[in-house]
Amino acid sequence: FLLPEERACSESLLKSEFVACMATCHSLTKIEGVLSGDPLDLKMFEAIGWILEEATEEETALHNRIMPTVVRPSKQLSPESKQSTDQEMELFELSTGYEIGIVRQFPFSSVLQRMCVIARVLGEKRMDSYMKGAPEVIASLCKQETVPVDFERALEEYTKQGFRVIALAHRKLESKLTWHKVQTISRDAIESNMDFMGLIIMQNKLKQETPAVLEDLHKANIRTVMVTGDNMLTAISVARDCGMILPQDKVIIAEALPPKDGQAARINWHYADTLAKCTSSSPAINSEDIPVKLVHESLEDLQMTKYHFAMNGKSFAVILEHFQDLVPKLVLHGTVFARMAPDQKTQLVEALQNVDYYVGMCGDGANDCGALKRAHGGISLSELEASVASPFTSRTPSISCVPKLIREGRAALITSFCVFKFMALYSIIQYITVTLLYSILSNLGDFQFLFIDLAIILVVVFTMSLNPAWTELVARRPPSGLISGPLLCSVLSQIIICLGFQTLGFFWVKQQSWYEPWTEDSDACNMLDAKNTSSAQHGNETIHDEHYIKNYENTTLFFISSFQYLIVAIVFSKGKPFRQPCYKNFLFVLSVIVLYVFIFFIMLHPVEPIDSFLELVCVPPEWRLRIVIIVILNAVVSVLTEEAGDRCGVCFLSSLFGCKEKTPKAKYMHLAQELLVDPEWPPKPRTTTEAKVPSQENGSYQIITVT
Repeated sequence: FLLPEERACSESLLKSEFVACMATCHSLTKIEGVLSGDPLDLKMFEAIGWILEEATEEETALHNRIMPTVVRPSKQLSPESKQSTDQEMELFELSTGYEIGIVRQFPFSSVLQRMCVIARVLGEKRMDSYMKGAPEVIASLCKQETVPVDFERALEEYTKQGFRVIALAHRKLESKLTWHKVQTISRDAIESNMDFMGLIIMQNKLKQETPAVLEDLHKANIRTVMVTGDNMLTAISVARDCGMILPQDKVIIAEALPPKDGQAARINWHYADTLAKCTSSSPAINSEDIPVKLVHESLEDLQMTKYHFAMNGKSFAVILEHFQDLVPKLVLHGTVFARMAPDQKTQLVEALQNVDYYVGMCGDGANDCGALKRAHGGISLSELEASVASPFTSRTPSISCVPKLIREGRAALITSFCVFKFMALYSIIQYITVTLLYSILSNLGDFQFLFIDLAIILVVVFTMSLNPAWTELVARRPPSGLISGPLLCSVLSQIIICLGFQTLGFFWVKQQSWYEPWTEDSDACNMLDAKNTSSAQHGNETIHDEHYIKNYENTTLFFISSFQYLIVAIVFSKGKPFRQPCYKNFLFVLSVIVLYVFIFFIMLHPVEPIDSFLELVCVPPEWRLRIVIIVILNAVVSVLTEEAGDRCGVCFLSSLFGCKEKTPKAKYMHLAQELLVDPEWPPKPRTTTEAKVPSQENGSYQIITVT
């Protein structure tokens, strides 16, 4: 390799084949005058400072054929433009002496890991083919004499530092290839016998928010896995930089080889180098700065630290085919999967799901569509192809949406449970009230039912679901189903409390000295004259009560049950750790306060029209105060019981039913426990796992130590 060149737009490289490849070998296009396409292609094209022009519809129609896309250096870059006037510089005129037309394009293929174009320089008779892609792939398609002897060493040094490396190649096509022949020629005929030109080194900068997002996920015990099309060493370096792999963690590279020449498939286990972060701003590398490889010689030393598996797409495919028993073990600690094809990404998602992981997938390209669709939760980071396959699309191309989506999902789940519990308690509370009243051949009035359903239940159910999600992602998981210990404990305890206080009010009112079966002539409030006057005015409408709605028990239970609806609504509107506190839900707080004030008002200060409408009877002031005491005690007991249930409800149920500690239900948790006591896992350094031939039994692979 020659010395690195930092400026691709330098005058010495302007008309070189290297810059021509950067200018033509891409999939960029103009949409409403703005250059659009793959972000990597955009960065590469911006680095050379060229101009891209596409034929308009009028030009295509005029010439009756597709006009090629043309790229050319700007006037500022062209050597002939140095003497240009200021006015010419402002107009940004283009150089007409040197331009390249893109005759045909073979788009990038994730399977082939490369793309190719056929182009022709203006005035030249012969066309050129340019190719770019993964360095290993490009080098294999080039003449060996054109590939530098230190290619592998240089590639390894750059990728270890986290740089993204792209190789370029060129070939001068035969003069007999005309425009028409080029349109029908096969891709294989073009992408062969190329001349290796060099490498493009791009710094793969992490977004500022990425490490913090990954740290939040790790704190919440949410595992993160990198699946990329980049070089494996680059991926490992980025994983270390962003915190997916901690400095003290060890990376085990699984290099799987398919069967060849009668030999069985095998996996060679290597340990990745631990590289210090390069602080130099120059892409040039000094070999003396590369630290010595750190390898644990003993298994005990390795087990004291966390380990991660890394592999490329080819190795993953071999393992899936020949080492199926190892797949669960590898995906359990697999963190870096590099050079993965689209179908391999989907297979990886399926492998994680097979060990009972709930998988979320983030992707921004068409290559991720299969995995996005297969995952439990797919998040597209772009509004292009990936957004069609994924249920969620982020407007910002950043993984910061992942914790937010999880928080919102958990809040929505908890909200569903809260509404379910409230509706269950609403039915039970009303059932208790009606049952107690049935015992004295009474019932709630029609307008009492209407007030409870419309004024209380409808308003509360609508507003209690508006609590926003909690601001932080916590390690605790919400209940995964309605039939769970905490939920059942909460509902049953509140049912018992409501039953107890309604029963208390029902029987206590009968013990009062002023109590008697209510009639129109009852004078419990010492308001006989007013009642007689009211009765005379209403005539027969108030004398006859066919369903025996008006009575002291009805009025007592109506007020107690009305408050119980509001009490359980507050108790079930839980905040931390999944939702924000209910006092931040303005509409809920406002509706509860208004309902509390109104019910207290009609209870403590009876209003004749309201009492008549709701079919309530007047009770002495001291009994109204006792109802207030019952309501306050009910609220205190309900809140304390719910808090105690959150803290020790599960333990109480376990001890109550004599449940022993259960083995983990998820396969990955059970497998992790098994691997902790497996003396041969993880594999030791410099060992090989070889697949057994089909005729052998008792296992599908064996461990061979290579000396």
